[in-house]
Amino acid sequence: MTQPKHARETERGRYYSDPAGGPDLVSVTNVIDTAVNKTMALVPWGVKVTLEHTLDHWPLLTDRVRDDRPALTRELKAIHKGIREQAADLGDRVHLGAEAYVLGAPLPDDPEVEPYLDQFELWLQSWGVSLTEHVEATEITVLHRRLGYAGTADLMVWLPTGPAGRMELWLIDYKSSATRRASSVYPENTLQLAALRHAETVLLPDDTEQPMPRIERTGVLNLRAKSHALVPMPADRTAFRAFRGALETTKWLHAAASSYPALAAPTAAASRKAA
Repeated sequence: MTQPKHARETERGRYYSDPAGGPDLVSVTNVIDTAVNKTMALVPWGVKVTLEHTLDHWPLLTDRVRDDRPALTRELKAIHKGIREQAADLGDRVHLGAEAYVLGAPLPDDPEVEPYLDQFELWLQSWGVSLTEHVEATEITVLHRRLGYAGTADLMVWLPTGPAGRMELWLIDYKSSATRRASSVYPENTLQLAALRHAETVLLPDDTEQPMPRIERTGVLNLRAKSHALVPMPADRTAFRAFRGALETTKWLHAAASSYPALAAPTAAASRKAA
């Protein structure tokens, strides 16, 4: 996961420090990771990738089943975690590359990321996006102090999606994957976009502030090695209410005690006295 300027990792997940000196703000992704149950999707996926690895390496594993079973078990249990970490690292590098492209900075020398950035460039060209005229912001921090959260918007850009080609301001989140279809999204993507869209404040690179601009459309830009797709997401007030519910759940869980004293049984003497 990329590390925005004011973000920091804690034992409760990512939080943002407030440059104005207020209390720390929980990150949008932290809220979603804490409050949204992904077990139903992740468990079958973890079983699938572990089974595929086992079958692909079956001849090499058969002897170890007999001679080195504990170590082999530990390795197989870690397969899905390693794959997830590799995917997250690729996503971070794609984000950094896209940011560099938009800012006109030197692109990283990363052959694995290059196809994704080619697709990003194709998407910009297909929509006629001028980096100097149509991009409002990239990788910019947004805050909602009253509710106590913060996040980072990947891209704010004007696109000709309104009636008769009228320009509309979009808030777009990049998603990359080596396996998923370019059209695929998750429901929680809407929660993430709604939280960012309905923030109150934009924090500029020099830590000065501006009101959050009026976002007209939101969507996920899926970047794949050989394709891309902009998928509109309905990050409306209904989705924002759902995010606020998840936010309250997250705050409660992060503030809750991790242990409670056990209730001791009354002594025999106290029991007789009570009787």
